[in-house]
Amino acid sequence: MVLAMLNGSLSVAIVDENHARAAILEEGLLSAGISDVTLVHDTRNLLRQLVDLAPDVIIIDLENPSRDVLEQMFQVSRVVARPVAMFVDRSDSAMIQAAVDAGVSAYVVDGLKKERVKPIVDMAVSRFNAFSRLQGELEKARSELAERKVIERAKGILMKTRRMSEEDAYAALRRLAQAESRKLADVAQSVVTAAKLLG
Repeated sequence: MVLAMLNGSLSVAIVDENHARAAILEEGLLSAGISDVTLVHDTRNLLRQLVDLAPDVIIIDLENPSRDVLEQMFQVSRVVARPVAMFVDRSDSAMIQAAVDAGVSAYVVDGLKKERVKPIVDMAVSRFNAFSRLQGELEKARSELAERKVIERAKGILMKTRRMSEEDAYAALRRLAQAESRKLADVAQSVVTAAKLLG
């Protein structure tokens, strides 16, 4: 999912139990032209609330985060698949590493100023989009590799059972795929599955 960074089109959820701090973030977003802002002050069932809200971007502001609170916030980052900008007053290398592992797009220590909110949101969206593209490319490469493997296995089965050359086995798979309007990998998988059942 790639998000546009048009100011007015983003919806943002601010998660902060402290009303005054949340107001600073909201003011920074509003002054930058982002008007679709929802404040979440109660962090109980936070994941459910955020799934229901389905914001484009999540800003989490933690004044003094405990490990339990951080773990809940990192879980949110992993599950909702949205850019997450996290503001904390203090941190250590373990917290930063945990944030990176959880997919937090921007982790800001001691930087709660309304002027910084919009650039940080933009950076979070950009990093999220870049990461999403990389994940998509990786998934595509894995899928292509898996398809190639199953095609090779199907060719091997045809070569062995029908005494075909590699070229003929491949041509037979292609003909069948075209005749049935199916992907070559799907036809190959059918051959592999049939061989398992009959073997």
